[in-house]
Amino acid sequence: MTKSHTAESATLTGVIPPVCTPLNPDFSVDTASLVRLVDHLVDGGVDGLFVLGSTSEVAYLTDGQRRTVLDTVVGHVAGQVPVLAGVIDMTTPRVLEHARVAIEAGATGLVATAPFYTRTHPEEIRTHFRTLAARTGLPVYAYDLPVSVHVKLDAGLVLDLAAEGALAGVKDSSGDESGLRRVIMGRQAPFSVLTGSEVTVDSALWMGADGVVPGLGNVDPQGYAELYRCAARGDWEAARAEQERLARLFEIVRVGGARMGGSSAGLGAFKAALHLRGVIDCPITALPQIPLNDDEVGRIGKLLAGAGLL
Repeated sequence: MTKSHTAESATLTGVIPPVCTPLNPDFSVDTASLVRLVDHLVDGGVDGLFVLGSTSEVAYLTDGQRRTVLDTVVGHVAGQVPVLAGVIDMTTPRVLEHARVAIEAGATGLVATAPFYTRTHPEEIRTHFRTLAARTGLPVYAYDLPVSVHVKLDAGLVLDLAAEGALAGVKDSSGDESGLRRVIMGRQAPFSVLTGSEVTVDSALWMGADGVVPGLGNVDPQGYAELYRCAARGDWEAARAEQERLARLFEIVRVGGARMGGSSAGLGAFKAALHLRGVIDCPITALPQIPLNDDEVGRIGKLLAGAGLL
């Protein structure tokens, strides 16, 4: 599996989890827990790390906290695996500023959504990604996240940008499997197609995707590494069995869903699970997210035990 990526190198493949951002009770970044989490992921067999994505609570972090995360992770990894940095913000000038900081920190590649809040046209999205590629010199990965950005990246646009070298890959969290297949069928190498769905990884890999960016991979990196290995050797029955175990574990994100938003329930569940597994010191999530209560944490513990993780 590829352990590095430049504009000229092979496609990035494998398991690249979006790294949670552990916080202290005062909401500062818990760098000691972050280092342990990185070790937990690398020791679990992942092929890269994606910091400052949705699972990293990037929307909640200040610029200073973003820089702390970058410096901590890139410095600790020390080149063992690629580190992709989310440079997610509303418009191109703001994204370029985040990219400058990520480059200074030593990130391997950049991950960006289409512009949001502003109402954009496909040609403006095209200009956005072209500008990032031209001005940063790092591989740029498009993050297709219509639930948050409110724009679905058109497969034709992604393929055009890939063909001209403006995009090195895409993280598809759209849930649009027909669009994902269109990108897989129409791409020209090198171009990395990564699914962002934790529960349909086996089917995405079977279609020809190159890897997965699973938030649940924070909790069980070994499981996703095993799923990928099974698929890579063509053992689809074993891949399906591991995927089904992970799908049952993914129910942790629904535990708090009746009384809080999806981010609170999902990110809170990942952090509660990491805390129960002894990886991070504190499961707190950033404001204004609603914390899980003791009963909900207990239910998450039962699901972890059922998955063989406690």
